[in-house]
Amino acid sequence: MKDAAPAKASIPSSIWALGFVSLLMDISSEMIHALLPVYLVTVMGASMEMLGTIEGIAEATASIVKIFSGALSDWLGKRKLIVATGYGLAALTKPLFPLASSLGWVVAARFIDRIGKGIRGAPRDALLADLAPAHIRGAAFGLRKSLDLTGSFAGPLLAILFMWLMSNHFRAVFWVAVIPAFLSFGLIMFVVREPPRTAPLRKPRFPLNRSELARLQQNYWLVVSAATVFTLAQFSTAFLILRAKAEGLPLVLIPLVLFVMNIVSALAALPVGILSDRVNRISVLIFGFAMLIAADLVLAFSSGLGGVGLGIVLWGLHLGFTEGLLDTLVADTAAPELRGTAYGVFNLASGLALLAASVMAGALWQWLGPQATFLAGALFTLLALLGLIGIRLRIPSLGMLR
Repeated sequence: MKDAAPAKASIPSSIWALGFVSLLMDISSEMIHALLPVYLVTVMGASMEMLGTIEGIAEATASIVKIFSGALSDWLGKRKLIVATGYGLAALTKPLFPLASSLGWVVAARFIDRIGKGIRGAPRDALLADLAPAHIRGAAFGLRKSLDLTGSFAGPLLAILFMWLMSNHFRAVFWVAVIPAFLSFGLIMFVVREPPRTAPLRKPRFPLNRSELARLQQNYWLVVSAATVFTLAQFSTAFLILRAKAEGLPLVLIPLVLFVMNIVSALAALPVGILSDRVNRISVLIFGFAMLIAADLVLAFSSGLGGVGLGIVLWGLHLGFTEGLLDTLVADTAAPELRGTAYGVFNLASGLALLAASVMAGALWQWLGPQATFLAGALFTLLALLGLIGIRLRIPSLGMLR
């Protein structure tokens, strides 16, 4: 295998900048989200079922918006302005979390924040695909995902620090989280450069019509189908936090759950992306699906913080092996002029599946307990894994760099 250093060195500077945009926004978001489930349940009085519904609706909202913002970026042939708008809206909503005086205001803040995520999501991934040379596409997506996940574990770590410094004062920590959000917006506005649309590319009509969607071919839809079933197993990480809390993790250390999960993911994402540029991506993805089954089984049957900790590590490992690769496979299988639309459809399908998964997880937890929640996740992952193996056998060329 070739040395990874040349792959990293050849990644364009705008991809690095886009990665740091994600890092800073994730620091802000995860400082809040690491504390939010416990805040909603213990301070605002939300039930477990309500928590699952809130989380599912929030993430599904982002995914629904992505299909329109992605299609708009294809139609305009410009992506950066839409991406910056999404990051700007997310930054502006961060102060609503400490200002909220009721559960309704917190839900509204979460909802609007996810609209900002939805606006930026598909155009950002399409912009990254536009910037990345084909021979290092896996490495480029792995780098952005690694930096994104670095923010995701730095956020909970900072939340632990500031909860300790501020004597468990939730609102004060939420105010600190506002700062990196505005730094992220400044970086996307003034540092990231969008490449010009190359002359041979066809300019699509507004892409959300039958004739344009028909240009997204079979391999793309197979990737979307496998990812959708897989997402039914990926309910909100709020349930990992609550699983750890139920086993006795102290309140001040609650953000440690996301810290551990995301540091494992961040360490895996870039090497996995580089590996996927050299071997079949589907084979690597199969291993990632298997890791989620292992995580669910450990979380279902283990007891004590040690067992839960192992489950969280395995959960983080599966994220490092799957999230960047699924994004890369969309770029591999979609026409360049329809990448925004392709990511929008992909994220819409995943978001609706996540809504169903989070509502189901909350209901199962409330009525049958946490073991039923994680066993259901293992079952859906197994179905997705079997489908992925079928795709690998049927179309051996899918997932190979061309």
